[in-house]
Amino acid sequence: PAEIEALRGDLLAWYDKCKRDLPWRRLAATEPDADRRAYAVWVSEIMLQQTQVATVIDYYNRWMQKWPTLQALAQASLEEVNELWAGLGYYSRGKRLQEAARKVVSKLAGQMPRTAEDLQKLLPGVGRYTAGAIASISYGQATGVVDGNVIRVLCRLRCIGADSSSPAVLDHLWAMANALVDRSRPGDFNQALMELGATVCTPKAPLCGECPAKRVEKELALASQKLFGKPTPVPDVEDCGVGGCPLCPPAAEPWDSSLGVTNFPRKAAKKQPR
Repeated sequence: PAEIEALRGDLLAWYDKCKRDLPWRRLAATEPDADRRAYAVWVSEIMLQQTQVATVIDYYNRWMQKWPTLQALAQASLEEVNELWAGLGYYSRGKRLQEAARKVVSKLAGQMPRTAEDLQKLLPGVGRYTAGAIASISYGQATGVVDGNVIRVLCRLRCIGADSSSPAVLDHLWAMANALVDRSRPGDFNQALMELGATVCTPKAPLCGECPAKRVEKELALASQKLFGKPTPVPDVEDCGVGGCPLCPPAAEPWDSSLGVTNFPRKAAKKQPR
């Protein structure tokens, strides 16, 4: 639909103008070898799991200076990896990264898997999101990604008010991400969605006036129904939760007009500790 194309164009134009200058983006943009690009992206994605960008930058630069290629990492010792990783936390991330590098060298003839499906299947520590990020940014595969930032952006675009960690919502978000991704610039589009969530569509006090998607947000809500084969009219968001829809806010937690867009996404209510 035209609205989807407009969203892609607006988001990519905004990303080209406003994206942050990050070392892994510079490497991915200038490295001509696809496997070396994939390694650079892979390291950044593993480091960024549960760690803020500002903290990761110095660690990333030191890592890439010490082990600029996957083959160099495969020859390192676990002690060396842990020493450089010290302070990032969750040491198992670095351990799995090195294990996967050794597997690529010893069992895959030094060649990185080139699709999201193979990356996830063959490399330890590479989940669905990381595989999609590597495949789209490094190899140009038109596959979507869903992380916390993307969840927030898509839930707000589509007024998805159900628990954002529920299987039904996650399946819908992955389907939406795969359908929306720009076929000519999949890596840039995915990074644009993540950048939008990180810098504009933030959890609190989002900068809605600066959102590149605002021009097509209302049209997208209608167009995406056609995209997913659901031609029924969109109910008013204030009436959601009355029809058992797995994507709507629960009836016990209706729309709060004072919160506006920050009504979305919803998280599951925390269980009381025993």
